Amino acid sequence: MRFPALAALVPALVLAAAPALPASARQSLSDVVKPVDQKDRPDSFRDLSKRLMPAVVNISTSHTIAPEGMPTFPEGSPLEQFNDFFGRDEDGFRREGSLGSGFVISADGYIVTNNHVIEDADEIDVNFSDGRVLEAELIGRDKDTDLAVLKVKSTRSLPYVSFADSDQAEVGDWVIAIGNPFGFGGSVSAGIISARNRDLNAGRSDDFIQTDAAINRGNSGGPLFNLGGEVVGVNTAIISPTGGSVGIGFSIPSNLVKKISGELIKSGRIRRSWLGVNVQDADEDLVKAYGAKGKGGVIVTRISDDGPADKAKLEVGDLILTFDSKPVASVRDLTHVISDTPIGKQVPVSLIRDGHARTFNVTMGELQEDETGEDAAQLPDLPSTANDLGADLSSLDDDLRRRYGVPKDVSGVVVTSVSARGPSFGKMLRGDVIVEVNFERVSTVTDTLDKVKLARTHPGQPLLLRVKRRGDAGWFDQFLSVELGK
Repeated sequence: MRFPALAALVPALVLAAAPALPASARQSLSDVVKPVDQKDRPDSFRDLSKRLMPAVVNISTSHTIAPEGMPTFPEGSPLEQFNDFFGRDEDGFRREGSLGSGFVISADGYIVTNNHVIEDADEIDVNFSDGRVLEAELIGRDKDTDLAVLKVKSTRSLPYVSFADSDQAEVGDWVIAIGNPFGFGGSVSAGIISARNRDLNAGRSDDFIQTDAAINRGNSGGPLFNLGGEVVGVNTAIISPTGGSVGIGFSIPSNLVKKISGELIKSGRIRRSWLGVNVQDADEDLVKAYGAKGKGGVIVTRISDDGPADKAKLEVGDLILTFDSKPVASVRDLTHVISDTPIGKQVPVSLIRDGHARTFNVTMGELQEDETGEDAAQLPDLPSTANDLGADLSSLDDDLRRRYGVPKDVSGVVVTSVSARGPSFGKMLRGDVIVEVNFERVSTVTDTLDKVKLARTHPGQPLLLRVKRRGDAGWFDQFLSVELGK
């Protein structure tokens, strides 16, 4: 989970005269740390912390909330004092604040933090370890990676730190986190990298570093350093039943941070490639049902009108195995390879359609923020309550359409129940509409069961079903493999 906004816990620091910075401030503080072996346990983190602390900042924000519900008491009223108690000004507007962390990445004042630290802020102040408070300008932010870049103006060069190559970071490496937990600025905690490549389902680019270094509310946006004094990650999330650190924290890898922050500094926004499809993971059974080899792939479940995939003639039901000659074993793989593909590049997409291998060339589009068959003759048909699927099936009529909310443009066979002892248990759901069996359209129970019986003549080959399923955002395609048994 992301860190929630944290109300101000300490008063804002007062602007103080800044002492002249040493010559070393004109180069990255990371460059003047003594070479270390990440595998060796350090005797102390004292010198490293002292060296890096000037580049780590506390970030405080505030934003105005329009009056709602609570009254504003007029001047001179005996209850006027309660305006301050509720944090309201004379016009009834309420101010809210939050605290977080960040770090300087250049001598001229660029600062990296989390997007959720500064989101909706009217004012952003950056507090330095020497007592200075500088007002910050928002250069750009990216909701998907939860990163933001700020800029402060200073009359002198600022101490800053450099990025590590996070691809070289390994599980077991020592790391330290410096930040502003619970408003206690300049706090240092130490630990190791506990895991790599964690997916928290928080965005398209999830690839977190997990650490047991103590990370708490207010550490958001702060740096995770290696023993060389380089930023290996940006602390951004925790898992905790208590709200405090339980040794499971997550950081955005520095290679991604470097890429995103560089783009934000250059253009103020992130441009991402777009394929224009929704996909689902295909496990080994589904891949086998398609007549392909391998342990994974992705199946196209929706295609955006006039998008890159639509223009390249991809179809719902295609099993994508490689993208731009790179293997695709999961939705996550496809997401990552698309994000690394330049906009406008033409790439080959290898897939399985109707049991045959095919390759299509797709020209990548640019993702916009707001983007996120024939009818068979109707024959007399009776519900089926005993079949090889272990599911009760019925042809769609007006009553069943109303009961399950099936749109008029969806045709097929509706699942009215699934046996807990049947092969479809845990795969098909009550209310699913079967529209294809092994790539062939179905519209009646008889037609469906005939194709299921035919599939039984190919022992060891899973049955592939395409169903329409109702979700939070409407009806969508889902592909299922069912082992019919002997």
